[in-house]
Amino acid sequence: MKRFCSLLLPALIVISCGNPVSDADLKELTGYWEIEEAILPDGTAKEYTINPTIDYFEIKGKAGFRKKVMPQFDGSYRVNDLSEKINITVEEGKTYINYVTAYAKWKEEIVELSDAELVLRNNHDMEYRYKKPKPFTVK
Repeated sequence: MKRFCSLLLPALIVISCGNPVSDADLKELTGYWEIEEAILPDGTAKEYTINPTIDYFEIKGKAGFRKKVMPQFDGSYRVNDLSEKINITVEEGKTYINYVTAYAKWKEEIVELSDAELVLRNNHDMEYRYKKPKPFTVK
């Protein structure tokens, strides 16, 4: 029993440190992401039903950029020249997106990432849930 307990504790520590996002998973980050919900540290949720902007991420290897784009009624996106440089790092078993602009630096933890869902957590313990946007047109 002592041997079992001595093996269980290190295993729990490793599991609790989080799992870094694999390079294969990181490929899913490239593309358009629409915020669906923000969860405050107290658990209160704010839903976003209509978004005037959508985030576009482009990652090559461990570096790239994030840009805000505006969906148009014809299904296209309007863009400007503003973007945030990003790079991906792993710290203590967690994967982070590090942002850099001329005015600030910050990072967000990638909590979940799949082809349909992205969850980010900032240093204020706010969680942002994203989904892939559905294209729409008005004719």
